[in-house]
Amino acid sequence: MINLQPFSGKLKSVLSEVQEFALLSWSALRKIFSPPYYYREFAIQMDKIGVGSLFIIVLTGTFTGMVMALQFLAQLKPFAATSYVGGMVAVTMIKELGPVLSSLMVAGRVGSAITAELGTMVVTEQIDAMQVEGTDIVKRLVTPRLKAILLSMPLLAVVTDTVSLLGGYLMAAGYGIKPIMYINSLTQFMFFIDYAEGLVKPLIFGFIIAMMGCYTGLNTHGGATGVGEAAKRTVVLASVLILVTDFFIAKFFVTIR
Repeated sequence: MINLQPFSGKLKSVLSEVQEFALLSWSALRKIFSPPYYYREFAIQMDKIGVGSLFIIVLTGTFTGMVMALQFLAQLKPFAATSYVGGMVAVTMIKELGPVLSSLMVAGRVGSAITAELGTMVVTEQIDAMQVEGTDIVKRLVTPRLKAILLSMPLLAVVTDTVSLLGGYLMAAGYGIKPIMYINSLTQFMFFIDYAEGLVKPLIFGFIIAMMGCYTGLNTHGGATGVGEAAKRTVVLASVLILVTDFFIAKFFVTIR
């Protein structure tokens, strides 16, 4: 007879973690709208998450847009349809690659940093000291980070899309594409719902990054080694959830078109 007890125990552990993650997420969302608001902590997190991620976002967006344009131009040239390259780059970047790539970059940079910061506070017993003082840990540590990333991610996605389109035009200009032709092709391929999709995705991805980072950080154990393992876990889980969630969001928007 097959022993299902190890599998059953593992399943219970996973379901328990999912429940705890959902409860923490609900608590953080609910406390966004109640005082105290910790404006100073929010401003610090905005600087770390938003401003601090600009360089890597601009770099990623520019070269991704250039690569996509180069590939599209190579495919369109035999059909004398290179004038459509702008629209194709826009569809690819604004709807998919822009939100996903910017979120993956932020997950690697910010998600791991949030986990390491909170994990260090846990293993050094700073969290315990705050709780003894009567501080609401979720309100003090989780909510400011969540608010900052929810505001930053759509803006970072817009920056990624913008620089990717500029990078795409740098490639298109070498094929004789005029700026007006490039811009006109955007309106032929893009509609309002496509821009909405490009903003909704980073908002949801940002929520995943923030909550995964906070949840894993607050549940860190095992000293310095545990902090490193927790940071790695955050990046892996957040990246996987972003890619999985991207499919379902895309499916939803395709359905309502």
